[in-house]
Amino acid sequence: MDDGEREQALLTALTTEHFVLQTSRSATVTESVGRATVFLSMLSAALIGLGFVASNAALVRPYLGAVLPTLVITGLLTFLRLVQNMVENELDLARIQRIRAYYHRRLAGEHDFFADAVQGEGIMRATWAAVGNAPRRAQLLLTTAAMVGAVNALLVGLAVTLLAGLAGLSSGFAIGVGTVLALLAFAAQVAYINRVSISQPG
Repeated sequence: MDDGEREQALLTALTTEHFVLQTSRSATVTESVGRATVFLSMLSAALIGLGFVASNAALVRPYLGAVLPTLVITGLLTFLRLVQNMVENELDLARIQRIRAYYHRRLAGEHDFFADAVQGEGIMRATWAAVGNAPRRAQLLLTTAAMVGAVNALLVGLAVTLLAGLAGLSSGFAIGVGTVLALLAFAAQVAYINRVSISQPG
């Protein structure tokens, strides 16, 4: 195989890979939306159920005792999978940027096609720029995983508040403890997102 044939074969392979990676990105986004929707639908159904039993004090405690742990566990599992989807999406986009950078170097000539994929600061900065974002850690708070993490934190805070109230503690103290633990739970989930993300924003 001469150089021209090798170049053509590589271009065909890269075009196919580009399509496959874009399809994979679409699949991760679709799964993320689906999982978040299922979790939030469960939460909505639980709140509706609470409305039905709220008039009977004898049923509220066993209902919350059954529903809250279920929601917390489901929420944590949903969060973990959403983080995996986020990382998969980042990897796919970074690989797409490398392919686009090759297109620019080898095929664009004097044109500026795909020039956004070639940046001196590195591939990850180009990856962030490709979706119109600045490379900042705060951007990770806008992900679906962070949204579900916030809901999880609220559920944990609510559960702790209710347990503290059942233990005979004052309402103010129970709310204070629940609030602190909710903030800690959210901070822990955000720290996990930052740790596993392959992006290295400033």
